[in-house]
Amino acid sequence: MPTNYAKAKWSGTLKEGEGKMSFTGFDGPFNYKSRFEDGTETNPEELIGAAHAGCYSMFLSALLSKEGFTDILVETQATVVLGQDDGPKVTSITLDCEAKVPGLDEQKFQELATAAKEKCPISRLLACGTDVSLNAKLVS
Repeated sequence: MPTNYAKAKWSGTLKEGEGKMSFTGFDGPFNYKSRFEDGTETNPEELIGAAHAGCYSMFLSALLSKEGFTDILVETQATVVLGQDDGPKVTSITLDCEAKVPGLDEQKFQELATAAKEKCPISRLLACGTDVSLNAKLVS
């Protein structure tokens, strides 16, 4: 399995400083306002959400493929909540998933959607201290 890399650089104080996060295909600024207020740049929680949504969608697709489905469309949005617990802490992530899979019944979809939530690598990583919830919706 490959090893992946990402990096971040921060210059200045917490509130007045600015940072830059980068990895293959992405190079973006972040700052205090984008993380704790209403800034327009990205933030670490947003990137965690993107990673989780992407990982979950791929894992669910893999499980569906294993069941013989080939016409698969999975779209997932992750809502990452930053709260307080002796300092800032990601307190929850909700995955809202919609999948279009002709021929798949609701019961089997829920079974596979739950398995993907429990077994995708990012869910497993976050299970060590973050509550990960799932809302899965089969659409036609």
